[in-house]
Amino acid sequence: MNPSPDRPVRLRPAWQKALALAVMVLAFTLLTGTIDGGVGVVPGRLLDQPTYVFANALPGLLLAFTLLALTRRALLSFGLALAAEGLVYAVNRLKVDNLGTPLIPADFHMLGQLDKGGMHVLGAYLPHSPWPYLAIVAAIALVVALWRLEPPFLARRPRPPRITAGAVCFVLLATLLAGTPAWAKLYNGRMLWLEPWSASSTATHSGLVSSLMIYHLQYGKHDRKPDPSAARELIGRNDDALRQELQTPATEGAQPDIVVVQSESFFDPRILKGYQHADLTPNLDRLARHGISGALHVPTFGGGTIRTEFEVLTGLSLRYFRNLQFPYLQLNAKVVPSLVRTLRAHGYETVAIHGNDPSFWNRTSAFKAIGFDRFVSQSSFPPSATNDGQYMADRGMTDEILTQLKDSGPPQFLFAISIEAHGPYDTVPADPAARDAIPVPAGITGKDKLELQNYLYHIGHADQELGRLAAALARRDRPTLLMFYGDHLPALSGVFQTDGFVDGGDMLGEPGTWLLVDPRKAMKPQHVDTASWMLPGRLLQAAGIHDAYFALTQVVGPDLAALTRAPDAPPPPEDAQERQTDHEMSDVALLRLDGKLEALLPQQQLATSPATNAPPPHGPSDGSVGATQ
Repeated sequence: MNPSPDRPVRLRPAWQKALALAVMVLAFTLLTGTIDGGVGVVPGRLLDQPTYVFANALPGLLLAFTLLALTRRALLSFGLALAAEGLVYAVNRLKVDNLGTPLIPADFHMLGQLDKGGMHVLGAYLPHSPWPYLAIVAAIALVVALWRLEPPFLARRPRPPRITAGAVCFVLLATLLAGTPAWAKLYNGRMLWLEPWSASSTATHSGLVSSLMIYHLQYGKHDRKPDPSAARELIGRNDDALRQELQTPATEGAQPDIVVVQSESFFDPRILKGYQHADLTPNLDRLARHGISGALHVPTFGGGTIRTEFEVLTGLSLRYFRNLQFPYLQLNAKVVPSLVRTLRAHGYETVAIHGNDPSFWNRTSAFKAIGFDRFVSQSSFPPSATNDGQYMADRGMTDEILTQLKDSGPPQFLFAISIEAHGPYDTVPADPAARDAIPVPAGITGKDKLELQNYLYHIGHADQELGRLAAALARRDRPTLLMFYGDHLPALSGVFQTDGFVDGGDMLGEPGTWLLVDPRKAMKPQHVDTASWMLPGRLLQAAGIHDAYFALTQVVGPDLAALTRAPDAPPPPEDAQERQTDHEMSDVALLRLDGKLEALLPQQQLATSPATNAPPPHGPSDGSVGATQ
């Protein structure tokens, strides 16, 4: 649609135009602070800390001036910039409501996932009320009206000064969004408020837009370079314990098949007040009496499944990769050292199973780099694998696990990712009556009650399928190890804030649960609290497979496990020894990802630890992933 011809522009004195622009800049700045609502940038803080207020509005102002140079219409330009800000704040509100944390720069990687299954997952979180969408339609109508009816604020000629000013504003905005270091002189912890461990606190005091700029500029760079001498110091200090770990006897008989189930949002409800004595996970309880289980510290809350998944598959703690918020989307390495590659080097066939779009979270490419032989995804599941609620029911995943397990051939490693219990938790399940029969503590009502019941309904199925899978594995002739764990706590912020946890912990730091069991034989029960990046070492230990790096995680990790938390969680206390070990382990992890750690390990240890990238005897050496047809 073309705008109507310019109306005659009455020449105004330059001071009037300057005054009008100053008023619009001030109004835009105050409106930005009002929409933000953070205590550090609300309009009332304009006089005592103007830098905070203007810094939060600056990207929007640069956009407004760029548009003004193009359109020559002031209200239209400032209105479009304000609408762009409003969209960011609306998405932020959705994330805060569901996950309890504000937007961070890494969240924008999700834009590239919208056409890869992301729209299906993220679209479920959009408001169900028609009013937000009517507001969007009204805003579009207003933009069209301004474009057609608003008289130009600037004359068409002379053109060069206007184009030059617009180009300057565009370059400033582009360099800011690109993370040019010069902008860090404004967006930093000295000029503004910054708590590196808390995006919520940073956004509350500096404003959401400023917090995005701060994290982008201060933490958008590569992680620090590792110090080989610090890594060597850690390895040397634990040499005896590491050698002992590597000399444990191998498992007698045939190598066991290994099945790992990453259960979506699973946790033991008994850590929640009101459910201390509930019996909602009977199969987990029964199996725990014959295996190893305990609390599991994970690096995310309410979402970000791939953070926990990455730690379990690689044994690398994301605590040491501050800029790797969504590893599958940010890592470009073609070969990633992993549990999968270690098992392939020991003759295992490795298969990933997930009833969702394989390209979501970039899993197709990531699983190839991690070393899976095959990836069985949604299109490969049979028609009988139906949904319960929004996503594929866990029973379909169990069926596929049992289909993929073979009774002959090389040992198998199956990594299965469930999705039934994925949020949001307002979708009607297949059996509403069963959902409604689930008891809820008296203080939880309304929307929170419905969401809690839906969640418990779905993890009840997860527990049932755990029991069914364990029973089927117990009947096999081949030995099988079964590991089961929850990737993170669900996004039930309202429930957690109302009732809280038995231990009084914060929901961002509250651990989940894990289990390791041999379904064919009972072992003495053990309670072990651990972290997700330590699970592969524990699994290899149980399978009788030696690997120097994973053995090191078992030796050093127990003292560091509780440090693993969601990015915005309050940091736990560390004493001097823990800080030293933590820092040295970060150097180990950075060297490991770069493929430079093995050279620091004693040769005797290397002799018992097959090369991470060695080709498997049964498949290609490039770790290619193919979907089962």
